[in-house]
Amino acid sequence: MPPPARVFFVLPGGIFLLFRESAASVAARILEGSLALHLTENFRHQHGRRPAQAEIRSWERSLPALVNALVEAGLDDVEVLVEYSLPLTSKRADAVLAGVHPTTGEPSYVVVELKQWSAAYPEEDEPLLCRIDAYAQPVLNPIEQVRGYCEYLRSFNGALERMPNSLAGVAFLHNATEFQTAGLRSVEEDQYGRMYTGEQRGAFLDFLRSRLAAKPGAHVADVLLDAKVRPSKQLMSVAAAEIRDREQFVLIAEQRVAYEKVMSAVRKAKRGNHKQVIVVTGGPGSGKSVIALSVLGELYRRGVPALHATGSASFTKTMRRVAGHKKREVQQLFMYFNSFMEADPNDLDVLICDEAHRLRKTSANRYTKAALRTGRPQVAELIDAARVPVFLLDQHQVVRPGEMGTRQEIERAAAAEGLGCTVVELDGQFRCGGSDAYEKWVIDLLGLDGGTPSQWEPDGKLQLLTAETPQELEDFLVARREEGYGARMSAGYCWKWTTKITPDMTTLPEDVVIGQWSRPWNLYGDRSALGAPPAPLWATDPAGFGQVGCVYTAQGFEYGWSGVIIGPDLVWRTDRWVVDRTASKDPSFTKATSDDDVDRLIRNTYKVLLTRGMVGTILYSTDAETREKLRSLIHPASRAEVPELV
Repeated sequence: MPPPARVFFVLPGGIFLLFRESAASVAARILEGSLALHLTENFRHQHGRRPAQAEIRSWERSLPALVNALVEAGLDDVEVLVEYSLPLTSKRADAVLAGVHPTTGEPSYVVVELKQWSAAYPEEDEPLLCRIDAYAQPVLNPIEQVRGYCEYLRSFNGALERMPNSLAGVAFLHNATEFQTAGLRSVEEDQYGRMYTGEQRGAFLDFLRSRLAAKPGAHVADVLLDAKVRPSKQLMSVAAAEIRDREQFVLIAEQRVAYEKVMSAVRKAKRGNHKQVIVVTGGPGSGKSVIALSVLGELYRRGVPALHATGSASFTKTMRRVAGHKKREVQQLFMYFNSFMEADPNDLDVLICDEAHRLRKTSANRYTKAALRTGRPQVAELIDAARVPVFLLDQHQVVRPGEMGTRQEIERAAAAEGLGCTVVELDGQFRCGGSDAYEKWVIDLLGLDGGTPSQWEPDGKLQLLTAETPQELEDFLVARREEGYGARMSAGYCWKWTTKITPDMTTLPEDVVIGQWSRPWNLYGDRSALGAPPAPLWATDPAGFGQVGCVYTAQGFEYGWSGVIIGPDLVWRTDRWVVDRTASKDPSFTKATSDDDVDRLIRNTYKVLLTRGMVGTILYSTDAETREKLRSLIHPASRAEVPELV
């Protein structure tokens, strides 16, 4: 009998694996039929949900294929890390093998992607993507998928960064034959990405022996798991290099699929009179803006006419400042959704519409000249402006009346013009410490998808705390800043905003007043004053700390620690949330805004604010009953566990 299971490992930096033992021990568990049961239970504990049936089938069918190969290759003592999470994301490698290199005696690691596919063929004109009969949409070629995992690990794991040659990647399609998958080999194979089919089982065993010796690998696994994780690259801090010089981000899984879809559409548009609409959907931190910058940077370097547009003044002005620093031609790449009212059809090759949930019914406003007040939908203007319009959105981030950016709205607009619409759904999580459990917890907390609040189970990826006073919240964030983290305070729009700073003022008006505690809102407008940055730079300028941000300045950005003040517009009463529109001071809400719309928009507002933090979030409510509800949901142990900055 194997020893008691060692499952559900939480490691420094929020890295997870569901199981870690030698190949021989894993084989014993498979033989007794207990492995899938252990993995299922611990997956539920980690993610707050049961794994999909397809995932359970993979554990039952694919893991035995890998472990049996290891045992047959004489590698019984190699350590097998099952469902190893990539640092700072919710993505997981099926397995990482840890052992000793047979030639050098140095640590050696093999990332393994397991596929049950029996047949697969490359997508036409898109060799990095492939088609599987069971899937409606193309997926990333497994060679490229595992290569992306390896490159990502090299970028974020301190041990692998120091010894990149210790790492290799392989996709094992154990049910497939060469004939059924030959087209996948049009993608170049190398140390980090290669593929073997079930028909090549002998060659797969030889590959394993070439990377791993028949020696114990537990101590080598310890080196990998104990290595420090480098913090995620902040979007704005590398934007300039991303646009002007070279790609700074490693795109993995569905991110890479979205990127390749856009680049393929660009190639088709250049070859002929082809036009295609692409929609990329995903929650906060799923990588939408990283995809946008990667695409824009590559097109810019190739000289392909392309622009980036948003409906966010903060995001656009920040990109102009950071990515376009001292280079006007780069600044001009960043526009607004309402900049295309007079654009000639297909004048651009590509128009990247980031934060597309902020699309409005029309581009017209009170300053629009009469000749342009045609009532033409804004989405139609954007589709018409380019041969490849790309929309990246999260419809749970619609926070203003009149915003209507949804997948369905864009699909309808494309169909009205007789155009095809390709949709790529991102299911990864790169914000909130890579905790998809936290994003689900927030959605359930606010009842956005019909869920109900549940107790937060600390998952080691993101810290969640409550504060009893706004001063406690601020003091906590000050302490985190002293440790080297970025931090910001934000709040629901429940206090009037002094929008004009007069010359006689010596300090910012402290509009946000809660008992004896008061702080200013972030500045209104595009100019700095009294030591505070202009509104568009509140989230990225260190001087933004000390002012309270609102959803319009926080949306689209991220910082290490997020302090969120839930105002009197959203309170818990007995067994449900109550939205009080009279407590909101948001001028975008008018008498014409229905109660249902106000309810949805206020909940969405807090969803945005609650998902800005990369390391952790601390919550405070101005309402006593709501504070008590939050305390009941957030485990007290999480209040004392603050990670060290690495």
